[in-house]
Amino acid sequence: MFARKPDINDIEEEALEVYPPKTAAAGVKAVTVALERGLSQAGLGRTVRSMLRINQRDGFDCPGCAWPESITGKRKPAEFCENGAKAIAEETTVRTVTPEFWAEHSIADLEDKSEFWLGSRGRITEPVVIRPGQTHYSPISWKDAFALIGEHINATTPDRCVFYTSGRTANETAFLYQLFARSLGTNNLPDCSNMCHESSGFALNPTIGVGKGTVSLEDIHNSELVLVIGQNPGTNHPRMLSALAECKEHGGKVVAVNPLPEAGLLNFKDPQTVAGVVGNGVSIADEFLQIKVGGDLALLQGLGHLLLEAEDRNPGNVVDHDFVAAQTTGYAEYRAARANIDWAVTEAATGLMRAQIEKVAEMMIASKATIICWALGLTQQPHSVNTLKEVINLLLVQGNFGKPGAGACPVRGHSNVQGDRTMGIWEKPAEEFIASLEAEFGLPMPREHGYESVETQHALEAGEVDVFVSMGGNFLSAASDTANTRAGLKRTGLTVHVSTKPNLSHVAHGQTSLILPTLGRTDVDDKHAGGRQFVSIEDSMSVVHSSQGRLKPISQHLLAEPVIVARMAQASLGEDHLIDWRAMAEDYDVIRYHISRVIPGFEDYNRRVRAKNGFVLPSPPRDTRTFATDIGKARFTVSPLEYLQAPEGHLILQTLRSHDQYNTTIYGLDDRYRGISNARKVVLVHPDDLETLGFADRELIDVISTFNGDERRAEDFRLIAYPTAKGCAAAYYPEANVLVHKDLVARESNTPGYKAVTIRFEKTTR
Repeated sequence: MFARKPDINDIEEEALEVYPPKTAAAGVKAVTVALERGLSQAGLGRTVRSMLRINQRDGFDCPGCAWPESITGKRKPAEFCENGAKAIAEETTVRTVTPEFWAEHSIADLEDKSEFWLGSRGRITEPVVIRPGQTHYSPISWKDAFALIGEHINATTPDRCVFYTSGRTANETAFLYQLFARSLGTNNLPDCSNMCHESSGFALNPTIGVGKGTVSLEDIHNSELVLVIGQNPGTNHPRMLSALAECKEHGGKVVAVNPLPEAGLLNFKDPQTVAGVVGNGVSIADEFLQIKVGGDLALLQGLGHLLLEAEDRNPGNVVDHDFVAAQTTGYAEYRAARANIDWAVTEAATGLMRAQIEKVAEMMIASKATIICWALGLTQQPHSVNTLKEVINLLLVQGNFGKPGAGACPVRGHSNVQGDRTMGIWEKPAEEFIASLEAEFGLPMPREHGYESVETQHALEAGEVDVFVSMGGNFLSAASDTANTRAGLKRTGLTVHVSTKPNLSHVAHGQTSLILPTLGRTDVDDKHAGGRQFVSIEDSMSVVHSSQGRLKPISQHLLAEPVIVARMAQASLGEDHLIDWRAMAEDYDVIRYHISRVIPGFEDYNRRVRAKNGFVLPSPPRDTRTFATDIGKARFTVSPLEYLQAPEGHLILQTLRSHDQYNTTIYGLDDRYRGISNARKVVLVHPDDLETLGFADRELIDVISTFNGDERRAEDFRLIAYPTAKGCAAAYYPEANVLVHKDLVARESNTPGYKAVTIRFEKTTR
């Protein structure tokens, strides 16, 4: 038995503390926080055993971000960051959610709890169900749970079933999951990528022929110039700071572009080095451009203009003409579009001075190997796809593909979100993929496109979903338009959540709802006829490697995700179905064998994934400097200038994470780098904007968003004077997601506009 840890209290917003933001990330403090969280959640033994194996070659992949490990050099003893340690502490916790918890807490009681409080209860130990008219979840056997799922699926049609996926889902589970959905006859496979990097795929696929990054970790180390745009690596991808520091050690330069002066963009104190412990650390950003939210397209077009202007002054020294002529199309049109610029408009759109942009352009001109990295600061606005196409334009101009230290680097936020898409978790599957599935399994597969995440919200709200299955994740808190999404989930006939811990999606349950507890990354998976199993993960740089947990599960009633999927399929499709689901559940090598025959790049999967460093998936732009677009060349594109403008009396809001959370999981209440503790319902606003709008620091207000004549309201938020870009504001999600209208999306990708919300404040009268 595991010793019970004391409970954690819910958030008391009145306890807010504010102190000056930090100017450096990590350091000794990061180590002490990581150890404290592990010990308080899991105890000494489980913490030590897990930390020694995080991201090691014989260990398990961190369930946090998708940043890669070295495949060429020696790995560090501690190959994880503070937030990775927090993620592991959350999973290895000995706190448990038993049937007694569900008996004690009604749905009405749980509706008043925060995401933080629910997650801090611990690991769910047994399957539970709630049926129409009931007020509490109660235990159910696995056999009866699967029978209930089969009953509901067979009582409706495939187009009224939705299968959502979290980015933590391993390759083997993801492949089985999409195979299950498509065997039923639907492509309703929304996933968390729809909400984050979908815009990246819609920009990269038509321009360079692949929807993934084109660099390796070693490219980061050896780049002459790295631009980090719309990204906060100190909190969201802390191990990236080590790579940037190594780049600096090799003589490279870094430019950071962000609305907030995040600590990790400024300085990094690596706690595994002497300088990081007792010294001043490493200065990361050589230049920091504090851009307005949504002004990145204007910046990138300005840089393009300056590069071409420099080429005119000194022909042949900026543009890689041989590359452009041989491997691209559309350069003449791009050049004509960037020939002129209105600097007054560019400065207004970006909040930057012309001289600042010119300085970065000079750095790009001097660089022979440039990488542009980005994250959600570029992907969650109406014009995001055009912004990202402009990133590709800049890289194409100087031939920054297929050579060391150069390329495009979309930094993924969840450990296997890229792998899930590779495995077929997509509502718009390619014909080649569907044809391969049919050839392998001998079954007809659906071709009609299914729902992505926002379309799922619309279907839920319209009452057009009878069964909603969530493979991990927390759809309610991840999605926009929280109130309407909650109401839509409650209309659903059956909701099924494959989860490790409680979350608010469990509370916004369908008429019937199941919570199915599963093993985590750290747990040993050995209840199989084929013996102990491992899974595999694809990181942000297309490296596929194995992951195997070693810890004793917190409960004997947990099942592995592939087993859960297989048994759902058996219950829904029948034991005599043409696909041998049982064989795949008992031996994951069988799953990988099928993958190797369906998905290009995974040939001889079972042997290659057992190699010391796994294997790297092919990338034509990186490997051969070629582009697998429909025309066989990379595309320059031309987009009109577009940026976000707030009406008088309004600001543009971006949602973001605190340093004490990962996606919708709230680890604690200390946003240490920004100097905000004990509260989450806060809005960060520049002091000058507060004065102009007639509000005061720490004033309690309501936040009102406006979109197409509709308003959304978030009550009882506290204003904090903060050095964000003028005209902009920031607030934590999921608390601020209620303000994001579901129709506020990026064109083409339909990604929610979490970084494009027009807001105003009203003094609270309560």
